[in-house]
Amino acid sequence: MTELLFDGADWNFSTLQRIHDACETIAQRELGLDTYANQIEVITAEQMLDAYSSVGMPMFYKHWSFGKHFAFHEASYRKGLMGLAYEIVINSSPCISYLMEENTATMQTLVIAHAAFGHNHFFKNNYLFKQWTDADGILDYLEFAKSYVAQCEERHGRAAVEHTMDAAHALMSHGVDRYPGKKKLDFREEEKRAGKRRLYEEAAFNDLWRTTVPTGPAKTHATLTVERRRALLGLPQENLLYFLEKSAPRLAPWQRELLRIVRHIAQYFYPQGQTKVMNEGTATFVHYQIMNRLHQRGRITDGNFLEFLQSHTNVVFQPDFDDPRFSGFNPYALGFAMMQDIERIVTQPSDEDREWFPDIAGKGDAMGVLRDVWANYRDESFVGQFLSPHLMRQLRLFHLHDNPADRAGILVDAIHDERGYRRIRRELSRQYDVGYIDPNIEVVDVDLAGDRRLMLRHTVVKGAQLNETDAKRVLQHLADLWTYDVSLTEVDAGTDKVLKEYVLNPRIQPAAA
Repeated sequence: MTELLFDGADWNFSTLQRIHDACETIAQRELGLDTYANQIEVITAEQMLDAYSSVGMPMFYKHWSFGKHFAFHEASYRKGLMGLAYEIVINSSPCISYLMEENTATMQTLVIAHAAFGHNHFFKNNYLFKQWTDADGILDYLEFAKSYVAQCEERHGRAAVEHTMDAAHALMSHGVDRYPGKKKLDFREEEKRAGKRRLYEEAAFNDLWRTTVPTGPAKTHATLTVERRRALLGLPQENLLYFLEKSAPRLAPWQRELLRIVRHIAQYFYPQGQTKVMNEGTATFVHYQIMNRLHQRGRITDGNFLEFLQSHTNVVFQPDFDDPRFSGFNPYALGFAMMQDIERIVTQPSDEDREWFPDIAGKGDAMGVLRDVWANYRDESFVGQFLSPHLMRQLRLFHLHDNPADRAGILVDAIHDERGYRRIRRELSRQYDVGYIDPNIEVVDVDLAGDRRLMLRHTVVKGAQLNETDAKRVLQHLADLWTYDVSLTEVDAGTDKVLKEYVLNPRIQPAAA
């Protein structure tokens, strides 16, 4: 008779080791997963709340906004208005999975299968994570960042550091390189270079600002041509934090290092924002496969399996559009449904599937196909390539045309025919396209010969202009770091028509030491 992994809800660390080993055997030998070594950490509810507040990084540097989030989440949790995640997983090598100590043994099995093998495999093998992240060095770099921020607070005062960090966080989503070709970031080398860089910056002087930053009553102006000026500044530049770090005329070396830290961490999280559906769908599919196989082999009881199914069902629940809980597609629900549908297409295809997916229909090796998908796609291309008519019917998807300028009002724009299926798939995939949903804002010029105004341009797609209140707040942070005026022009992508202009002046800053 096969031995049970555990009996009842209680567990100890020996139980966790048995659970991990059983999940690992299935993950590697049967599902063919390739993972980093696992490190399992058990934390309390309060520590989980703390990790929530610091964007899922328990060893993050300190900032007042994390405390604000902690107070909000803690109050909601104590009042029963929200639950807590069963786990948090970090894309690192070794891959660290934080488990709640309040979890039952069944839930610990579920989250080990989900995080330590599902997410872990995706982190290690997806091309975006390979291209942009350094799993080997992130933990050391976070420790360096935490220590450096603390040292800056001691040397320059908490107010000055907070002022710089507030501005950097406001610009964090515009502090990433979005296109391949950049050198992959090596966090360990970056940490080593930080000390040398600070010594150099303290002694070096930026030639670009030699005659443009006022040093006394007499002011001279640069005679740079537009082409040379833009070349020296690397314009146009979409990575605003990088531009400020390299070119802001009055930032102290320690402020530039803080911008660099925030920029590197933003880049580390960049792939996760593009793979939410795939990442959660992969982890959910993997835990479903592992838990089913453990039950079939008698490693967990029927009661344990029912407990798992209840939790799994809650995770993949998708509210209807008229449900008060509806807030768009649940990435767990859509991702898991698509993974299961691909498995069906590979193993039991219909004639429709063979027409729509000739490369994978009937191929037979479901896990081989899924591993290839997990490695080579992101959410936008995944939905655009693999959302099938069968699943669209199952989810009852259709597309509405809702244009305020159109007097016809809300119309059904795509129905369940071949043309409609392709339209629905295209429109849904576009919702995950960072090039479509993120505002395209670039630094386009600097008025070196005049008032040194920093000029930005927002290319507006389909009339999606910036929220005026948010735009002014973020531009104020940008002006504070630049220390001169900042302007932003919103221009229609199709006609080049100027839609709106903003001009912000810098506020008085704490003196930079």
